[in-house]
Amino acid sequence: MRSERPDRGSYSARPERTERPERSSYPAREREYSRDDRPVRRESAPDGDRARYARPVRREGVGHDGERRRPPHHDRAAYQPHSTRNHVPGHAAGGIDPEAERIAADSWTKSTRRSVSTGPVEVAPDNPFTALGLPERLVERLARDGITEPFPIQTAAIPDGLAGRDVLGRGRTGSGKTLAFGLPTVTRLANDAPSSAPRRPRALVLVPTRELAMQVSDALEPFVHVMGLRHKLVAGGLSYTTQIAALNRGVDLLIATPGRLNDLIERGAIELGDVQIAILDEADHMAEMGFLPEITSILDLLPEGGQRLLFSATLDRGVDGLVERYLTDAVTHSADDAQASITTMAHHVLLVDPQHKKVITAEVANRPGRTVVFVRTKLGADRVAEQLREQGVLAAALHGGLSQGVRNRVLGAFRDGTLPVLVATDVAARGIHVDDVSVVLQVDPPADHKDYLHRSGRTARAGETGTVVTLALPHQRRTMERQLRDAGVDAVPVKAVPGDSVIADTGGRTPTGIAVADEVYRRLLEAEKRPRRGPGGPRGPRGGADHRGGGTRGRRPRP
Repeated sequence: MRSERPDRGSYSARPERTERPERSSYPAREREYSRDDRPVRRESAPDGDRARYARPVRREGVGHDGERRRPPHHDRAAYQPHSTRNHVPGHAAGGIDPEAERIAADSWTKSTRRSVSTGPVEVAPDNPFTALGLPERLVERLARDGITEPFPIQTAAIPDGLAGRDVLGRGRTGSGKTLAFGLPTVTRLANDAPSSAPRRPRALVLVPTRELAMQVSDALEPFVHVMGLRHKLVAGGLSYTTQIAALNRGVDLLIATPGRLNDLIERGAIELGDVQIAILDEADHMAEMGFLPEITSILDLLPEGGQRLLFSATLDRGVDGLVERYLTDAVTHSADDAQASITTMAHHVLLVDPQHKKVITAEVANRPGRTVVFVRTKLGADRVAEQLREQGVLAAALHGGLSQGVRNRVLGAFRDGTLPVLVATDVAARGIHVDDVSVVLQVDPPADHKDYLHRSGRTARAGETGTVVTLALPHQRRTMERQLRDAGVDAVPVKAVPGDSVIADTGGRTPTGIAVADEVYRRLLEAEKRPRRGPGGPRGPRGGADHRGGGTRGRRPRP
């Protein structure tokens, strides 16, 4: 009987909202993040909140690996950017670090922040990159970023890379190694087979840390896409699902950390039988971090006869064994002589009494710009960072004892300038590849001259100026003099007391002495809280409408 049917207008007859699958569940998030399956919404979307999230029309330079990509630089003016909070969807489950995803999407190198021409770029006939043998599209893309003069390591290594020769590149951090191996690799991939088979990349870049992998991926992204290729970053802390999905679609260039790559190999998600170009970047750092077994197991899976490029500041800690075993008739190029011969770097060694060390540390660190402070231990990093905050200098520690989420937030704040002072151990600092670090302050002197050069490499990158300040106790004077001599540094230890003019010569200044508020520091480390969706969320009790009216039924939730 019709009278026995429930009233269609009765709200109680409807299923409760909580009975429906949660929209923010992990599988839905994964589908939301894999944007290749999502219809392209054009820039002509109606005005309002939807237009803010409209995707630009896919064109050359937009990502092909299933992840959201920022627009090509030459089309950025027509693009309405997402807010930082909504730039990449977070993942609440599955071992995924949403902050790492944000950094992977928002990571910007100095070259991509340069002013970019929006019109046609005229390449001079005598452009040095053209003379090196790079194709016109790459040379023009470099010119759009204002890159018209190659660094010495690029001038030396690019022709041999294009010729398919094995290359051993020796150079300090910031010498331009990424483009030295990246540009010839992209060129060779574009000239060879048109595309890669699923799960079988054609080129591989191995790097020691996720942070460095993000930097390499970001630096090479515009050149990969302008040549019509696909690349993918695989590293720990990022989504397995999106990485495997991209590999299934086919990737030409794979940028990976050894641990995650070995995991994917064991899962059967990737095969290395088609890799013809393999690059080891920062090989000495990978060896120092204990990755040699993983590296050798990966290299043993590569087909014989391929091209191998290895870049390292030194050849110790087993790197020389990698060179002998895997490189054939390699040509060696050095960006410098492994000495601190950069004329744009100033070196100061301050002899301080133990009772003055804390105050002088704050005076040197209290300056405009970014400062990296080196200490020996994790406890020392926490202690020095706290002492700096007590004296009015905003600082945070970075070391292996912190959770990955906190490390990501600290490093992200340092990159965007929110955090001016980073206190790090040597191991944690391997992932710090940030331009515009004006000062390296060594509160604890390095173990030897090689560590001195590694630490110093955090500043004066890419031709910029920088300052290296080392604090030494009186009994450490002779050790420091020997290290300076072995490192080729022309500096003499000088006695210093708080407020001394020698501290002002380094650019330091007396801090306010007013402690940094706890809420300022906590806000820096806390994960950003995203608004809830669904029952009781900020969009109403049913989650179906916002203050402008209209429902969300049948529409994909916004990122």
